[in-house]
Amino acid sequence: MAETVSSPEKPNRRLDPEDAQLALARVQEQLRRHALVEYLVHQQEEGDERGPLVEGLMHRQHEQELRSLVNDLHPADIAFILESLPKEERQLIWQMVQSEFDADVLLEVADWVRQSLIETMDRADLVAATENMEADEIADLVANLPPDVIAEVQKGLTVKERAQLIEAMGYPEDSVGGIMDFEMVRVRDDVSLEVVLRYLRRQPELPDHTDQIFVVDRTDRLLGVLSLSTLLVNDPDSMVRDVMSTDYLTLNPHDTDAEAAGAFERYDLVSAPVVDDRGRLIGRVTIADVVDVIREDSDEQALSRAGMQEEDIFAPVLRALRNRAPWLLLNLCTASTAAFVASRFEDTVSHIVVLAFLMSIVAGIGGNSGNQTMTLIIRALAVGRVTNQNAWQLVKREFLVTLLVGLAGSFVAGLFAWWISSSIPIALVMIAAMIGNMLIGALVGVMVPMVRARFGKDPAIGSSVLLTFATDSLGFFLFLGLATLFLV
Repeated sequence: MAETVSSPEKPNRRLDPEDAQLALARVQEQLRRHALVEYLVHQQEEGDERGPLVEGLMHRQHEQELRSLVNDLHPADIAFILESLPKEERQLIWQMVQSEFDADVLLEVADWVRQSLIETMDRADLVAATENMEADEIADLVANLPPDVIAEVQKGLTVKERAQLIEAMGYPEDSVGGIMDFEMVRVRDDVSLEVVLRYLRRQPELPDHTDQIFVVDRTDRLLGVLSLSTLLVNDPDSMVRDVMSTDYLTLNPHDTDAEAAGAFERYDLVSAPVVDDRGRLIGRVTIADVVDVIREDSDEQALSRAGMQEEDIFAPVLRALRNRAPWLLLNLCTASTAAFVASRFEDTVSHIVVLAFLMSIVAGIGGNSGNQTMTLIIRALAVGRVTNQNAWQLVKREFLVTLLVGLAGSFVAGLFAWWISSSIPIALVMIAAMIGNMLIGALVGVMVPMVRARFGKDPAIGSSVLLTFATDSLGFFLFLGLATLFLV
């Protein structure tokens, strides 16, 4: 359901994904009309003095409509529109975005769009967009910002903010330190709840997703957490140390962001403190950060399984070719290998032509079965459920499940083979080959992700290509080999 929120820029703005899609359609329609007006004006006879005047009036009208439409949206929706337009139109719309929204939009857009937007901004605009960002937000943009802009922004930071920026830049992008923020509420344990309440009332606003207050000592060592509900329902004269909770989860800045996401999912967290090796509170991770991590990991896994990296959907053809060609060429090699294996049994197929129609079933079912196993294993690896202790048990379980499914499915396939061939031996070969190829698919589906994970590689990258190679080549070999042995 749509939600109404208040913000300093646009009060009572509705947040709704469907609104963003409708806005995208309206922007595209306005851009189409703008292009049409320019075309019609240019088609007018030379010497017609009305042409430039009409063009100028229509141009300003369309530009004003676009500006009004775009700047009435939430920055996240503006980012969605920019990601959905070709580069030329994207840059045109970006020039119409009010400067006060530049920082928020740059933080919302995908990396592959952000770089193209920054390239169109001059140095003064970039400095203005980043000078009001928090240290952790600036760190997110460092990879895309020119060095002179980073140096200029650092001059405007306090000593504390500069230290936070340097610290955030020192952690890997996929670590807890890379996603944590430094805005949080801290109190001492030797004050009363009334003092804490007065302190909170003096703040202009609380950091986003503040569900708990962190209790620290004079050296910033974390002692406990004080939830807002505990603060509100207890006697204001109570001391913080008496009502704070010492049962809480902490994250280390060197933990992976995937581990943090797993912890948030498991314990239903809204925020979690980040402490260093000496127990000092240095930051926090919020549910907003974790949602971004989960979405990015999901996108990366979906692309990785096809052997691709994230790219601009409107990227130049040559860049897209470099992204997609390597794994497609590998897939071509694997398909050629499968065809070569099948060609070695030309005599068998020529004697029993129906085998040519049946062998694709063996390869296809083996691939689908292996893909189910592989998806399960990759997901289990992503959330950390696969360990050295349970890996072999998992392998045995998948083999047993595949065997049982194979027995049931191969019986149906055998009946089909008997129906179209009227041959019981062909049906039996079909059953044996299908069971064997499904077990091969299960083995590849388990071992490829596990081996890649063991060597610190993304278990999803190219896994489907390798699975297809195994189930096609070995499936053909198994089916036609059995046919050669028992039918010819």
